[in-house]
Amino acid sequence: MRPAFTGASLDGPAYTDVVDLARHSPVWFDDTVSAWSAYGLAVFAVLMLVGWWRARQVGPEAAVTALAVPVVVVAAYAVNSLVKLGVREVRPCRTLRLVTLEACPARTDWSFPSNHAAIAAAAAVALFFVSRRLGAVAAVAAVAMAVSRVWVGAHYPHDVLAGLLLGSVAAFAAMGALQRRPDVPAQWVAATPLRPLLGAPVAGKAAVRGAG
Repeated sequence: MRPAFTGASLDGPAYTDVVDLARHSPVWFDDTVSAWSAYGLAVFAVLMLVGWWRARQVGPEAAVTALAVPVVVVAAYAVNSLVKLGVREVRPCRTLRLVTLEACPARTDWSFPSNHAAIAAAAAVALFFVSRRLGAVAAVAAVAMAVSRVWVGAHYPHDVLAGLLLGSVAAFAAMGALQRRPDVPAQWVAATPLRPLLGAPVAGKAAVRGAG
């Protein structure tokens, strides 16, 4: 079996500095960052729901674009997970043996790229195709999620940067392809029991970006 990769040589000192700063920060701040790191992805789900609710009032094509967001996020997560299995980078908390805010995951719970960062970035980029406003909020939240994963000790900085990049590229490619012919999936959904998810029919093409 191929040995696991150790990423400490890339930015181990930067990781150590962040973890040390976290250990010396106020408890209330560490608790807030830890809570965001653990549960913050739920915010992206809420933003997706808001995006869909608003898009369905614009028209079927806007609604189907919003409905595609969670599908794209799951696809980005799947791609990221495959990269994890290929790289097999050991978590920094195991390699450097530091005391971290978050309990250190199992040795075979690989570190590169960060799933949290990839999911957050994919959601942010995909939401830009639904609403610029929601996309901007999600982008800020995605950066905060990436930083929090290093702060709690779960990832190296290069893990979260790679996750942000991979999630962004995957989402942009998928949503860009959808935007070329949004009428096709809209017609398909309209012919299924999922039709109510598209909202009321609107004449003409929906201005998807105008939803925001």
